[in-house]
Amino acid sequence: MTTESAAAPVGATVYGYPRQGENRELKKAVEGYWKGRVTAEALRETATELRRANWQQLAEAGIHEVPTGDFSYYDHVLDTSIMVGAVPERHREAVTADPLDGYFAMARGTQDVAPLEMTKWFDTNYHYLVPELGPDTVFTADPSKQVAEVKEALALGHDARPVLVGPITYLLLAKPAPGVDADFQPLTLLDRLLPVYAEVLAALKAAGAEWVQLDEPALVQDRTPADLNAAARAYRDLGTLTDRSKLLVASYFGRLGQALQVLAASPVEGLALDFTEAGGANLEDLAAVGGLPGKRLVAGVVNGRNIWINDHQKSLTTLGTLLGLADRVDVAASCSLLHVPIDAAAERDIDPQVRRWLAFARQKTAEISVLARGLAQGTDSIAPELAANRADLASRAGSALTHDPAVRARTAAITDTDGRRAQTYAERAAAQRTHLGLPLLPTTTIGSFPQTDELRMARADLRAGRIDTAGYEERIKAEIGEVISFQEKAGLDVLVHGEPERNDMVQYFAEQLTGYLATQHGWVQSYGTRYVRPPVLAGDISRPEPMTVRWTTYAQSLTPKPVKGMLTGPVTMLAWSFVRDDQPLGDTARQVALALRDEVNDLESAGTSVIQVDEPALRETLPLRTADHAGYLEWATESFRLTTSGVRPDTQIHTHMCYAEFGDIVQAIDDLDADVISLEAARSHMQVARELATHGYPREAGPGVWDIHSPRVPSAQEAAGLLRTGLEAIPAGRLWVNPDCGLKTRGWTETRASLENLVAAAREVRADLPTDNS
Repeated sequence: MTTESAAAPVGATVYGYPRQGENRELKKAVEGYWKGRVTAEALRETATELRRANWQQLAEAGIHEVPTGDFSYYDHVLDTSIMVGAVPERHREAVTADPLDGYFAMARGTQDVAPLEMTKWFDTNYHYLVPELGPDTVFTADPSKQVAEVKEALALGHDARPVLVGPITYLLLAKPAPGVDADFQPLTLLDRLLPVYAEVLAALKAAGAEWVQLDEPALVQDRTPADLNAAARAYRDLGTLTDRSKLLVASYFGRLGQALQVLAASPVEGLALDFTEAGGANLEDLAAVGGLPGKRLVAGVVNGRNIWINDHQKSLTTLGTLLGLADRVDVAASCSLLHVPIDAAAERDIDPQVRRWLAFARQKTAEISVLARGLAQGTDSIAPELAANRADLASRAGSALTHDPAVRARTAAITDTDGRRAQTYAERAAAQRTHLGLPLLPTTTIGSFPQTDELRMARADLRAGRIDTAGYEERIKAEIGEVISFQEKAGLDVLVHGEPERNDMVQYFAEQLTGYLATQHGWVQSYGTRYVRPPVLAGDISRPEPMTVRWTTYAQSLTPKPVKGMLTGPVTMLAWSFVRDDQPLGDTARQVALALRDEVNDLESAGTSVIQVDEPALRETLPLRTADHAGYLEWATESFRLTTSGVRPDTQIHTHMCYAEFGDIVQAIDDLDADVISLEAARSHMQVARELATHGYPREAGPGVWDIHSPRVPSAQEAAGLLRTGLEAIPAGRLWVNPDCGLKTRGWTETRASLENLVAAAREVRADLPTDNS
């Protein structure tokens, strides 16, 4: 990159922006609406103000073209289902009666109607609502949301680009509706869907949109020739429409591969590519197809998923090469900034020097703007920014935080035997049956119980100094006592302490491990109104002292029934953190695993006989390309076994996974060598139980019978029906009864009723079983 100005025009843009507001105003407004404290009009006013503030911030940062339509009350895939009229039959009456309430019914369900299934958005921790389609699906266009939002932005004086989920990705993310043959392929509906997209595009053009972005991240996965032919047909048909805006087809999260040639040859006006996750692969592929002559290229050179500062010089080198491969090159983040917090400057508790290593959404927009200016005007125009960037990168690379010799020596000393239990599963199972004495179809929960307002207030009081540590701990003890007492009365077999002391299943541990940084305002949407604060994995990891032993031991002292110790596994500790990018993920996972191994061993020494190490992120972190699966799964399963392999045979190791597609990792689940696994299954109607059976999974499993992400209370009969379905795949001697996930987000009223029904269902089904079910 020279100091001369670039010849081609250069802009700065982003694919999308965080929705929640700086103080999670959207969460508060939506939840207030659900509780009847906020009117629909007030909710809409909050949303309008948040959109206005987002666009203004982007414009002030130097973003020349702002995205619209990416804002959502709950989920952008659900918004797409509304846009194309794909409303399940069971929700149509509610949507017709009140579109807003019907929308939330599709997301959350009601007491009488189940919600849409929810699963992970590619390899992120964001959850989307899965479209339900069938051969009888009739699509109808409803572009009102998208049209209204682009008009809002244009009226405020912004250059606005509507963002839509593309038709190929929408259909590939969909599943057969309940009652439809499981082999039905939603992609066969493409010719029925494209005219609806044509109507939406015409409406957006009429509203004043110069460009429309169609997101097609599904094309970075392995795609069949039929998938690629469908993409070619879709963008041939949409590209040749006369009544439309210019089309920008966006991909992210990886390498497009063969799909790049398909899209480059299509009559669309622009492509947006990820130049961070795929390394140099998209750049090489773009050159191989002859570039994008006559087209616009939006170059995602700033990582939109992680929070480390960008390497400006590296990005400028990439951008300089791209200038010769397209008619126009714009600078962008690699994906929507939905996946990062809003503003690192708000993190006053982080050392100022370390804070300079961090780039949240606001910092990333500034980075994009700097790079666009440097590309357009030459590097001399951004010389101060480049010098500061080099200094910050060097500060991080040379920090003692990132290199602990003791941790690295311990990790280097790991042997193969450290990651294997000494006894076979059959030997362990016999020892555990004798030691624990559990009935057939043992009942348990996943770990957390409702986080009440009183608990949150206690933590706030402690932080503010209104109560001291002793007063706070008395409140925690009282909550544990209530949780244990309820579980005993309800008749659960393996209890939990409820995790009242924990703010989050990752953050709680991160705050007690070296090498992690905790944020105060780093909220990121996980699903709907559920936001998490992913900690920052900045350096080498170790455990200075026990983290959970005290509270687990206290809970066990209150009951003769076994109380599970509850830990978060190494893969999830990585996946739900902003992980360091300066060493291989496998190396970081082994460091975390050794720290957790110490905790597992201390729990066992303190008398804990059942220990659950949750790995809900094992599937979501699976690379999007099959060729990369084996390497990832090798270190991922090894790190779990390294965590859990140091215990006696009669100590039962559990793990838990939820809200992901498990069918393609069943062998990896087997390779974990856990004694018991609990999995989400209620919304998917026990699909995972069938997948385990098909694989021949030999250990115990608890496919969930209560969908905890819905406020509805399942009846005992409904839970019993799911249990009987599970028994068609898993023998009673190996089947557990549990909810889909932890109960942190639920209220006590529905929790009590649902768990009582769960126990009643287990007893009902248990009574019908023969006594020998091994």
